[in-house]
Amino acid sequence: MSTAELEIEQLNGIGLDVEKTEELAQHLNNLLANYSVFYQNVRGYHWNVEGDKFFTLHEKFEELYEDLFIKIDEIAERILTLGFNPDHNFTKYLSDSEVPESFEIKEGTRCVEDILSALKILLSKQRTILNLSDLIDDEGTNALMSDYIREQEKMVWMYSAFLKEPDI
Repeated sequence: MSTAELEIEQLNGIGLDVEKTEELAQHLNNLLANYSVFYQNVRGYHWNVEGDKFFTLHEKFEELYEDLFIKIDEIAERILTLGFNPDHNFTKYLSDSEVPESFEIKEGTRCVEDILSALKILLSKQRTILNLSDLIDDEGTNALMSDYIREQEKMVWMYSAFLKEPDI
């Protein structure tokens, strides 16, 4: 077998190095775990929030969990595109996730604080993946992470603004 044939054999179906994409897929699976726990937390916030900001937060939490649902699917499909299998059970998600599972949160401010904390974790993980995908010339993953980061940085600004006390 020639050197060129050996090099081609080391590439996955989309032309990326198999060994390097395996590491990337592991990071993406970890991100998937964090997104999955975060998604379920936000569903809980949506269902259980109470108080004077109910109508505003109930709607915002629904928008957020619908967006997270789409991202979960995109991340899993990206792992498959790279030639690996996405994790799919909650036992693994809970053991791997740095986003902690929320329990019976009803107070809106606390829910928003938890969302900001989770976004901080996701942004850090996505920047790591962005750097890794850039190193291996994986434009697909790179574009996905770049889009997520841009959207979530704006969310951080907006949710943070919600928490600020109004000037009197």
